[in-house]
Amino acid sequence: MWELRRHSARSGPARLLAVGSAAAVLVLGVAACGGSDNGGGGSSGGSGASASGEKVTVGLIVKRESNPFFVKMIDAAKKAAAENNVELITAAGKTDVDNQSQVTALENMTTRGAKGILIVPADSKAVVPAIKKARDAGVTVIALDTPTEPQSAVDALFATDNLKAGELIGQWAKAKMAGKKAKIALLDLAPGISVGQLRHDGFLKGYGIKDGDPQIVGAVNTEGDTAKGQAGMEQLLQKDPNINLVYSINEPSGFGAATALKSAGKKPSDVTIVSVDGGCDAIKRGIKTGVIDATSQQYPQNMAAQGVKAIAAAARGGKKPSGYTDTGVNLITADAQTGVASKDAAYGTENCWG
Repeated sequence: MWELRRHSARSGPARLLAVGSAAAVLVLGVAACGGSDNGGGGSSGGSGASASGEKVTVGLIVKRESNPFFVKMIDAAKKAAAENNVELITAAGKTDVDNQSQVTALENMTTRGAKGILIVPADSKAVVPAIKKARDAGVTVIALDTPTEPQSAVDALFATDNLKAGELIGQWAKAKMAGKKAKIALLDLAPGISVGQLRHDGFLKGYGIKDGDPQIVGAVNTEGDTAKGQAGMEQLLQKDPNINLVYSINEPSGFGAATALKSAGKKPSDVTIVSVDGGCDAIKRGIKTGVIDATSQQYPQNMAAQGVKAIAAAARGGKKPSGYTDTGVNLITADAQTGVASKDAAYGTENCWG
């Protein structure tokens, strides 16, 4: 049975509301992280909107509730809701690709009278018809983290520039290789999820190559999962045991790759691993130890807090959110490369999530 979770500024701790088998609670998750000095304040809301106005109901639909990235997002949304007299309803799916649960959550939140819904799409294309139904019913829909396809399917997008996130680690990897011939493994996300494609494309752009380049040994889909990252890396090592550069969609898949490489007798210094997200575990076990050499850190708390504030402001007569809001990204590494802007592990720790 699915359930919606409601959080109110007046009700204290969140309480569960059983809404029958038709209700939806998503528990999905791809990869992301922390809170930083990058756009951490509320934006996009109309001027003059007051938090003391009529209570506004806002929905938040994430992917996996167990993913620290989405835990941070939910926590930030709760805080913003308390500060802006918002009743927050949250939902989460079972996996990163659980589209049906998101569809059900959209329907139930619309029925519950949500003025706006924030959603991290599990499937950027498949969820679009359900989003259209919600918008046709007068609900403002903002995509967080992951763009819909087309992006115009929602009113606004609050997200990391995932193309830039990939480009940053691609540029760093190119500088790190210092002219050495690369044999590259690509640990991707899954078909149909735009954030994965954007990171993939950004990495290739930053490195200065395209799909099909002979330096690429192969690409596998990992769904951002550690076990699948390990299995995918093992598969690619069978194809070419001399892989020396790994692009991973997120740190969990990167840690899986590191396990496979260690089992194959490789030392961390033998293979460069780059990733995206920048969660606290990634900084502690990855960047500081040299297991993951560089990552692009994103800030989910900015996405959620700004989204809640924007919907609340619009519902009280402010400007309706529209377009794209960049919520910040920084390259984090303990091995700075000339010509590539980066922050160190201390900064990554200070601004991570999870």
